[in-house]
Amino acid sequence: MAEIMVCEQCEAAVPADDFERTQKVCSECGHHRRLTARERLAQFADEGSFDEHDANLRSVDFLKFPRYAERLDTYRERTGLLSDMLSGLAQVDGRDVVLCITDMAFIGGSMGSVVGEKIARACERAVDARLPLVIISASGGGARMDEGTVALMQMAKTSAGVRRLRKAGLFYLSVATHPTMGGTAASFVSLGTVNIAEPGAMIGFAGHRARAAIGEKMPPELQSAESLLRNGMLDMVVPRQQLRGVAIDLLDFVNNRPSSS
Repeated sequence: MAEIMVCEQCEAAVPADDFERTQKVCSECGHHRRLTARERLAQFADEGSFDEHDANLRSVDFLKFPRYAERLDTYRERTGLLSDMLSGLAQVDGRDVVLCITDMAFIGGSMGSVVGEKIARACERAVDARLPLVIISASGGGARMDEGTVALMQMAKTSAGVRRLRKAGLFYLSVATHPTMGGTAASFVSLGTVNIAEPGAMIGFAGHRARAAIGEKMPPELQSAESLLRNGMLDMVVPRQQLRGVAIDLLDFVNNRPSSS
């Protein structure tokens, strides 16, 4: 009997093969299920083209924050990653890019010192090699509270890296997926030459639960990708199956190459 997957949103029963074929997008309601960083990499980059950099960078418990060291060990074992970001060189249909991808499954994709350092180094490599930068974000955890002010400093650090990229006249494609919140949304995620998001992605600073804790109510659609597009905070909302093709067209456009489509 064929394996069945149940949609998290509409609870439709979808054959697992169909679910994989649609890149984990529900064929009934269009809900985009969360992906790991390695799943994103497999869907976005050319097979075998990824050359990972800074693979051994890992967070440390320099503040002796309660249970942080144990949590890091747990998530490393659970995800097979040393940190919540993959970064390196890759190709997208033969086009060279510097690529970074955060993983929501690793402490909510939250940004600590390692993510900030990886993005800063990615920006430097892009400038040195004269390559475009692509960052795919699934950072619902925002800046990582376990690293205190050091995590908040990464907002300035990553923004400075993107600024250097922009001064060099290089292209930065920022892709926000569900959810992208807090310090990440308020820094490098919002600074792309082109900012795009997947349908239904929640993007913002303080989410519904944070606002509810102080008794503040907000419309459920306020921080959706579609709402941000209507209000000029995004350039495009792109379904997952079209993301790679749109990225290729954008890369060709900035390189003054004829479109492949």
